[in-house]
Amino acid sequence: MTGYGQGESAKAGVAVSVEVRSVNNRHLEVSPRLPRSLAQREKEIKDIIRSLVGRGSLSVSVKVEKKEETGAALRINKEAAKHLYKMLQDLRSTLKMKDEVRIEHLLHFSEIIEGGDENGDDEREWTLAEQALRKAIKGLNEMRAREGKELSKDLKARVEGMNRSLDEVERLSALRVPEERQRLFDRVGQLVSDQRVLDQNRLELEIALLAERLDVTEELVRFRSHNKMFLGALADKEPAGRRLNFIVQEMNREANTLGSKSNDASMTKIVVAIKEELEKVREQVQNIE
Repeated sequence: MTGYGQGESAKAGVAVSVEVRSVNNRHLEVSPRLPRSLAQREKEIKDIIRSLVGRGSLSVSVKVEKKEETGAALRINKEAAKHLYKMLQDLRSTLKMKDEVRIEHLLHFSEIIEGGDENGDDEREWTLAEQALRKAIKGLNEMRAREGKELSKDLKARVEGMNRSLDEVERLSALRVPEERQRLFDRVGQLVSDQRVLDQNRLELEIALLAERLDVTEELVRFRSHNKMFLGALADKEPAGRRLNFIVQEMNREANTLGSKSNDASMTKIVVAIKEELEKVREQVQNIE
């Protein structure tokens, strides 16, 4: 199901924004774009999304902004400065140099000046990123829920329409057995001129077998049962996409059986229309989480 969500979180001069976009997909696929400072957090981001989203192809974009004046604090490594100063003094004595060791000499060594607590900065960024991500996913799910309500209305209308079509199939099916019975009598009568040679018991047996082959009561009962389960799953608050997909497969199975038992043009037309609706339902169900 398509959707969009955005989330932001900021603290102490660090701001993190997250955008999440989703398009239809039978499974869950997550494609994150992360800044270098959060690259190692890709697994955690995917785990959070999997806990909140069931299906869809998600594109996740994370941006981190820092104010210049709130950059990482610097500090002097005093122990390293003492060690380097002593080392330079020893070198000065060894080489019998007259120049004094000055502060600018020490500053050439990167060990003297250290950055702030990088681990602390990373943790702070990740905390903000997680908060922003959860906000974005919440917005995404709210948008998908609104779309889902509209989709649910459409699917409900289609299933109810199929129920009405099944009622018409049942009506036509009830008319077929007497018609087929009379048609069989007429055809046999055309082949056998002397009606006395007809085996009435055998003829009745053939008619009973024909009626059984034409009877669609079992298929109609199962089809209506599947429709009822489908509508129940639509009304369920829990994710039901995979369950709906399975039910549609069973509905299609019954529609195929109805089609194979239909030798009436009107009934065949109705069954074809039902299968067309089922295909539309199947396509829509792929979008439901």
